[in-house]
Amino acid sequence: MNQHTHTAGVAGGAPTEHVVNVNDVIDNATFKPFHWQVLFWCLLIIIFDGYDLVIYGVALPLLMEQWSLTPVEAGMLASSALVGMMFGAMIFGTLADKFGRKKIIMVCTAFFSGFTFLGAFAPSPTEFAILRFLAGLGIGGVMPNLVALTSEYAPKKSRATMVSIMFSGYAVGGIISALLGSFLVKDYGWEIMFYLAGVPVMGFPIIWRYLPESLTYLVKDNKQGLGRHIIQKIDPSLHITDNTKLVLNEAAPTATGKPQDSSFKALFTEGRAFGTLMFWTAFFMCLLMTYTLSSWLPKLMLSAGYSLKGSIMFLFALNIGAMVGAIAGGYLADRFHLKPVIVTMCALAAVSISALAINSPPIILYSLVAVAGATTIGTSILLYSYLAQFYPLHIRTTGIGCASAVSRIGAIVGPIITGFLLAMSLPHAYNFLAIGIPALIATIAMAVLKRS
Repeated sequence: MNQHTHTAGVAGGAPTEHVVNVNDVIDNATFKPFHWQVLFWCLLIIIFDGYDLVIYGVALPLLMEQWSLTPVEAGMLASSALVGMMFGAMIFGTLADKFGRKKIIMVCTAFFSGFTFLGAFAPSPTEFAILRFLAGLGIGGVMPNLVALTSEYAPKKSRATMVSIMFSGYAVGGIISALLGSFLVKDYGWEIMFYLAGVPVMGFPIIWRYLPESLTYLVKDNKQGLGRHIIQKIDPSLHITDNTKLVLNEAAPTATGKPQDSSFKALFTEGRAFGTLMFWTAFFMCLLMTYTLSSWLPKLMLSAGYSLKGSIMFLFALNIGAMVGAIAGGYLADRFHLKPVIVTMCALAAVSISALAINSPPIILYSLVAVAGATTIGTSILLYSYLAQFYPLHIRTTGIGCASAVSRIGAIVGPIITGFLLAMSLPHAYNFLAIGIPALIATIAMAVLKRS
């Protein structure tokens, strides 16, 4: 009999109950078409998510011109979506445990796609900021849920790789955004980018049909029939009948015999406080750099004398790097360990961003920007994988949600600080040296973290 199943006889000759541990089946599964299905739909949604976020960087130089914005006002406008993302990560992370990941992912997709589309019709910066905030709720809310859903269905030995491939879709969205922007914005205005953001809404019925619900949620909600249907797809060799009962790993009770605490407080108990704070520091710094570069890179390069098309192509290089960094980082993390990979990437981020301060030939600058993308966006993706392994199952969603919320504060602060830096009219090199400092802090935070 399979190691993750057992049968229990019932008195009076009743049918034997066949118990299957869902977590064991998933952990030990080999990669099946079902895993590709989960990966594909989560990847597709996060591609649109990444597109919606990066278009602000593409539109920024034109918006500043059209609405006569100062750098500080432009930084505030960039942060309106990021404030929404912070609240989205907190609100929708919690709601998913109550209503299921699938429904919440769909609601979030409607938010980011619909409100980004409406942004094209904003008559002034105020309306634009409100719409970006509402879109941000969806952008921020969908991320932790897609990470959790992918992580939940990934076999143990390829979990970091699967989450990293899924999350690399965020960079693919950025690449599509930068490429389309470099061709379309000059002739059709910044609005064209926002019209295209409405596409996912049309695909709603298809996504609803093929995106599976979280198995953990189905078992907790006692939807055994749906659960049995999915578990059979994960491991077709299992003998599943109508009498099969699906169970989850029980959270081990505490010393007092009470069930384990899944609240915010649990992130700071049982020796987890220092680790939680170091993760928060690294997340904060990584997202500060990521969103500063996503929002301001074309404008910084425009100031350095590049054309609009040339400046937008730096965003393309950033996101190409991010995609490579995410996938390569996930592969290396499954081979070695997440900690040394993340520490190395943070250190490389500090070097590559600071090196942008040196006046170099374009090919060197594009390469440095690609390395910066690989090591900032790529690292923040790996941090999610590390976090999912750091916390036990009963506080995993809480842990990811809280780290996401803290990281959003970094994301909000980054573009605003850069706006202030630009308003000071410092030499061009100083801006990049300043953006490199957070990478150094993140390196230290991850280096001092205990490995287990």
